[in-house]
Amino acid sequence: MTGWVVIAGLGPGAEALVTPEVSDALAQATDIVGYIPYVRRVTPRPGLTLHESDNRVELDRARHALEMAQGGKRVVVVSSGDPGVFAMAAAVFEAVEAEPAFAALDIRVLPGITAMLAAAARAGAPLGHDFCAINLSDNLKPWALIEKRLRLAAEGDFAMGFYNPRSASRPEGFVRTLVVLRETCEPERVVIFARAVSTAEEAIRVVALKDATPDMADMRTVVLVGSSRTRVIPRDGAPFVYTPRFTPA
Repeated sequence: MTGWVVIAGLGPGAEALVTPEVSDALAQATDIVGYIPYVRRVTPRPGLTLHESDNRVELDRARHALEMAQGGKRVVVVSSGDPGVFAMAAAVFEAVEAEPAFAALDIRVLPGITAMLAAAARAGAPLGHDFCAINLSDNLKPWALIEKRLRLAAEGDFAMGFYNPRSASRPEGFVRTLVVLRETCEPERVVIFARAVSTAEEAIRVVALKDATPDMADMRTVVLVGSSRTRVIPRDGAPFVYTPRFTPA
């Protein structure tokens, strides 16, 4: 039996947002590898082994998947959203680079719908012009680097998407983020808090930067910050938010 590794994105939460390509890979797999809550999104079946692991053992998880594929297993490494966005694809290739024999394996990356893009779609089109994504967790990089990137992105007038804004172990990070934004952006800059998009717990909140507070975000929240040109269209219910495609010289 010829083994392979597929690194797949499960999308933001709803089953309808898992791509047919990813569903087909899951149907063919002998083994699923990933962070505990993501593995539990995969329906168990005979002949399928689920390998759950903690969130801070990405390289161990990647090596385990590659070793199983060397032994002939058909392995899917699962991530939420897209596996190439702050997720497992980079970890797998880091393991491949460290052990070149893994490069001979059949390794494929299957894209998924990111939380950032799902959140943007719910709000309208806040990422309609140039934008960037920043992971606010300082687990793998120092806060000084995060702050530098925040300031440069704000000064460059990008719309911004923030992942991992606030957790119980890092409550101060998003406080600092709001301080940086208030030093570099106007008070009325549009901020979208999108929590658990496409799940039963989904909640979307649109506020001005001056009204944003740290407790509006948690680890299930993606925060989108508009550029200076981002607009809000009032209507009954949630407003539409969009960033015009045209920027004058």
